[in-house]
Amino acid sequence: MRDGRLEAALRNLELSVRRRLDGLLQGNHLGLVPGPGSEPGEARIYQPGDDVRRMDWAVTARTTAPHVRETIADRELETWVAIDLSPSLEFGTAACQKRDLAVAALAALAHLTRGGGNRIGAVVATGERTVRIPARGGLAHARGVIRRVAETPSAPDGTRGDLVAAIEQLRRPPRRRGLAVVISDFLGEPTWERPLRALSARHELLAVEVIDPRELELPDVGTVVLADPETGEQREVVTSPLLCREFGAAAAAHRDRVARALRRCGAAQLTLRTDSDWIADIVRFALARKRAWSGGGR
Repeated sequence: MRDGRLEAALRNLELSVRRRLDGLLQGNHLGLVPGPGSEPGEARIYQPGDDVRRMDWAVTARTTAPHVRETIADRELETWVAIDLSPSLEFGTAACQKRDLAVAALAALAHLTRGGGNRIGAVVATGERTVRIPARGGLAHARGVIRRVAETPSAPDGTRGDLVAAIEQLRRPPRRRGLAVVISDFLGEPTWERPLRALSARHELLAVEVIDPRELELPDVGTVVLADPETGEQREVVTSPLLCREFGAAAAAHRDRVARALRRCGAAQLTLRTDSDWIADIVRFALARKRAWSGGGR
């Protein structure tokens, strides 16, 4: 999405997302308030506690096992996305930078939640400033959100990100129940855990973690200069086998800590890597969520 090719990149991104994700979750999002919808969904095996008024007698007779018919929530969904574009995302050693992957994740979310009167809005945090994009519906607005996020200027090196402020903007003012999404690399101390937990008390919560393989393991290439883009600190190190093992262990421990914090917040976690097929990862995640929503994961 650089070198003056933003328009072509956004068109290719939309085509890729629509071609491979179209039809996955149409009508299967959670409603704004608890309770079933009016549109028939999938049939599944009866579980103790299910409402007997939803028995599907045709399927029951055909399979000789009691089945109930799920319904699809038909209420409008409002999605708010907090997207972290701090300097730590201006990094990538594989197919793209983490920032590009964050924009791609936003495009996929906009497509999966579009239609039926649904709305999407965004809070974009660079560390230098925070921009709020109001939630509206329609394809033109969804494209506009993606474009504005992609065109957001990068913060200077040495600017520390402020994910907590972006999450707080999702919480205040209070909004009716919907879907809240946080896209970040979640590097550093999990100071975001408390506001994220408060956010999950009202909304369905999804955390999208974007990572690069070099953040997980350090190659043994001799002397290198490591830099922290959010503090400006640099350090020259010799990548010995011992240092590479210690680096990998520390990276794994940090990711485990992030995963535990997200679970405590009640957030579903989707991890996207710059060196993998991110659309395939979203497809697998979306299908697993779809099965869970329809009762197939019980």
